[in-house]
Formats: sequence, structure tokens, C-alpha cells
Amino acid sequence: MIVSGKNSVWEALNSDKTVNKVLINSKIHDDFSRKIVGLCKELKVRFDFVDKQVLDKLSIHNQGYIADVVEFKYSEMDDIIGEKEDNLILILDGIEDPHNLGSIVRVADCVGADGIVIESRRSCQVNETVYKTSGGAINHVKVAKVNNINEEIKKMKEKNIWVYACEAGGEDVYKTNLKGKIAIVVGSEGKGVGALTKKLCDGIISLPMFGHVNSLNVSTATSAIAYEIVRQREIK
Repeated sequence: MIVSGKNSVWEALNSDKTVNKVLINSKIHDDFSRKIVGLCKELKVRFDFVDKQVLDKLSIHNQGYIADVVEFKYSEMDDIIGEKEDNLILILDGIEDPHNLGSIVRVADCVGADGIVIESRRSCQVNETVYKTSGGAINHVKVAKVNNINEEIKKMKEKNIWVYACEAGGEDVYKTNLKGKIAIVVGSEGKGVGALTKKLCDGIISLPMFGHVNSLNVSTATSAIAYEIVRQREIK
């Protein structure tokens, strides 16, 4: 898998991912390039200085840095749920845009979520765009790829994890008790959370809207709700 961009390459080298090779624009000679070279030497990762044209053929938005990384390794559900007293799990229902997935991965890392759950069929998978959009956060976030999120929701509920769908018309998120074991389900901007999935959830939570537009980008909405969960947990 090709990973491009300064932050993404740096994070890939600092993660437990296997990096086969790093390519650097031969015209770049600054502190960051020296840090990359030093880290490659320390980790015994091969690196080469190449022309800009070589990098652009592999990835247009590369910022002068590209890494060849071993394909992303998905996690198991048990790795995400663990044995914690408090869970924060993000379930993605039909998110097909890799930019949205990458942004949500970044949110997951920032809020310290246990992980992300996606479906293997009708959802975007982890790819180069996800790597770049996440700013390298994908190297630190567990992602489980499952056959059916509804079946996983049933299993979560058996483990006393409260599952909430994030949709318009639900209970005000700021008035909902979101402490303890929590999983939230977010759907695509076009279709939202599926009807059967909503029925399986313990409730529907919504962000209050005060302007003329009645919806937010899915990654923005996920961020707002996830941080409300974090805020509530910080209250003693």
C-alpha cells in the first residue's frame, strides 16, 4: 500500500506497521527530511531520493514523501471491546467515502476511542486516501471489518454495551447519559443509519440544529458526539 504525505509517512514509520521503503523528493533538504532519513536509518528501512515526477506518478498529493507500507491489518472485535469498564466504539453504517472514513479515524484517535467497526461489503475499506486523510492516525486506531454490523450490535448489547444511532429527530445528545459502555452508529450522509439497525439500537441521539442547514458532514457530527461522550466522562 502506498502512503503519501509528510505526516502519514512519519506516522507510518513510528507505528508498528512494516514499511518496505520510503521515497523522498531529491530537491527537499530541510529538518523534516533529515528526521525522516534519520528514522529510516534507525529502523533499517530502505530510503531513496527520487525526482518529483517519480513521486507524482505514484501519488499526486505527496508533499515530497511516499512510503510503501504492508497492507493494513484489521483487528478482531474482541480486540476492540476488550475488558474495559468504559467503551467508546464507533460503528460506521455504509460510509463509502474514504475521506469521511479517514476523518472519522482521526476523530477516533483524538478521543481515545477503542476502535471503529465497518462492514466488509458496502463500506469503504482502508486505503491510501484513508491513510492520508487520517493524517497517519490510522496507524494507531483499531478497525474491525465485519460481515454484518447488526449481528455485532446484538453481541455488544449482550455485553452490556449501550448502542445509540446518531440521527436527526432523536434525543438531544446533551441531555442523554452517555457514561459507561457506549457505541455510536453513524450512517452515510445520503442514507443515514439503516432502519433495521436503528431498531436494534437502544436509542437515537441527535445534535441540536440552530441554523438554516439541517445536517452536518458525518465526520463533523461524529466528532461532536464523541467529544460529548468524553466530556461527560470527565465529570466526576
